[in-house]
Amino acid sequence: MSRTDSRVLITGASGYVGQLLFAALADETRRDQLGAVIGTDVRAPAEVPRGGLFIRHDVRDVGLAELLRDHRVTCVVHLASIVTPGKGSTRAFEYSVDVDGARRVLDACLEAGVARLVVTSSGAAYGYHADNPTWLTEAHPLRGNESFAYSWHKRLVEEMLATARREHPALEQVVLRVGTILGASVNNQITALFEKPRLLAVRGSASPFVFVHDADLVALLARAVDTPVTGVFNVAGDGAMSIDDIASALGKPVLRLPAWLLRGALAVLHPLRLTRYGPAQVDFLRYRPVLDNTRLKTEFGFTPRLSSREAFAEWARTRNTTGARG
Repeated sequence: MSRTDSRVLITGASGYVGQLLFAALADETRRDQLGAVIGTDVRAPAEVPRGGLFIRHDVRDVGLAELLRDHRVTCVVHLASIVTPGKGSTRAFEYSVDVDGARRVLDACLEAGVARLVVTSSGAAYGYHADNPTWLTEAHPLRGNESFAYSWHKRLVEEMLATARREHPALEQVVLRVGTILGASVNNQITALFEKPRLLAVRGSASPFVFVHDADLVALLARAVDTPVTGVFNVAGDGAMSIDDIASALGKPVLRLPAWLLRGALAVLHPLRLTRYGPAQVDFLRYRPVLDNTRLKTEFGFTPRLSSREAFAEWARTRNTTGARG
């Protein structure tokens, strides 16, 4: 499938990454190389890019297959998911978007004869476990924690996609297990931790992080639309940063608490809505999945422009984080 034959539909086009990708694919210099660029979401993005078409659609609803046929879509980039739950969100709602929504998208692609499906998964699908290897490769099993909705849902979606690869090999798949995304306007549970006066850490854990800059992720997604390569790939810049590395870069102290104390405090504070974090976040901090990006570079042929450390420094500079030292 050549790029000039590609007609791309993006789910979650109003989300953080979705808006960036929608704009990148609809840009005039790229638009001439694509047959169509369509964005869908439950609400319109802040600005629909010139050359792009926005259609309001909820991934939980029926009707996507008809939309794909009507616009002769050849590639779907599925980004829609609940990364940072809003106030009042429920586990059932998050499941309906993350898992049921992904199932509807997959079924619609199969029904409409779409050639390629690109899905953003997450390193969270590996789970947060004490026995995680130092570096996780795509060959390691997915053990997303049921206690942590996002991790569990990404695991379930990947299991669904793996079944489809066996049963429907005609639908090409590119599945990207993405590390922590950083960019000028990103806001999530992790960046919120970095913006505190003191960085929270679990005593005895290095809490390593891998980062990918949003510009690198968008460039990768754009390439995934019609590259001949298929498969599952970890996505992160080279290297990792421990919580001490991050604290040093920000010029901030680290507050280290024993796991039992932190878990107990969150168990009390979270139901009272005094913190957005629950007891499950203790392992989220304690046992970070560190992604090996070798396969992304050698098999997909993509090397992120910025390393984890460089992506973090760029985020700190653009956010003017107190005490940041690039």
